Amino acid sequence: MKKNKGLFVGILLSVITLVAFGGTYFVYKNKNMENTSKEELKVVTSFYPMYIAAMNVCDGMEGIALENLSEPETGCLHDYQLTPADMKLLSTADVFVVNGGGIEEFLTDVVKAYPDLTIVDASEGIDLLEDNSHVWMSVPLHEKQVENIAAGLGKVDSDRKEQYQANAKNYVGKLQMLEAQIEEVKEVTSGKSVVIFHEAYDYVAEDYGLNVAYVMDLDEERQVSAGEVAEMMEAIAEGGISVVFAEPTYGKEMGDLVDKETNAKTIYLETLVQGEYQKDSYLTYMQQNIDRIGEAFAE
Repeated sequence: MKKNKGLFVGILLSVITLVAFGGTYFVYKNKNMENTSKEELKVVTSFYPMYIAAMNVCDGMEGIALENLSEPETGCLHDYQLTPADMKLLSTADVFVVNGGGIEEFLTDVVKAYPDLTIVDASEGIDLLEDNSHVWMSVPLHEKQVENIAAGLGKVDSDRKEQYQANAKNYVGKLQMLEAQIEEVKEVTSGKSVVIFHEAYDYVAEDYGLNVAYVMDLDEERQVSAGEVAEMMEAIAEGGISVVFAEPTYGKEMGDLVDKETNAKTIYLETLVQGEYQKDSYLTYMQQNIDRIGEAFAE
């Protein structure tokens, strides 16, 4: 009995040592085993607009774990650096949904690290505006992105292909209602010119038939020269610009200057890169943009 007891104690101590030194590996393996046993499809999106789109495509479907790579306050993904937590999350993913068009500059690193990870490019088949990747800002182009996401998930998860497509069709129907409103406002805006303070608004201008007279692409690291300010003011004066599109976080100071020194009016539009994680968030924010543009040009 003493010999058996000693053997038992020895085995127990060995197990404790193994857990102590290899705890992370143990938990990681069991997490994967748990996902496999549940046959759960793990879908990760690159950033906010892709998450909201995927949320609608996967609406009401069980057995799908949907997570977003970057936090909603991250904003646009230009120069975004992957963190160890990001890489750990991607290591558990079956599908990675990206906007594409080059905005996820880290994508090469992801492909290299996880060559078997399925990547769904939401902008596949969409013609970009001069390498401008802010495709989601165009409502009709975002409809195509939603359809691309549904098609991509359907290829990976063929058993639920029809459900992905049905959800996409339902959501696209809601987006088309926004598109119809844009077409109404376009009757007033078409052919007019604007100045924009973010390149994302190139797609907005395209939807409304507007000409972009000047682009000042502002962000948290952008240092604007006095010469650029003078050029922008000149473009407003010579082009008879009545409306300027600005992003509220980084464009407020320049917008105040425009309102003070010119006859143009600055309106602040959402870039839809951050917000609440609700499936109707894109619809809500884009509706706000439509209302603000309609009001600005109706004055």
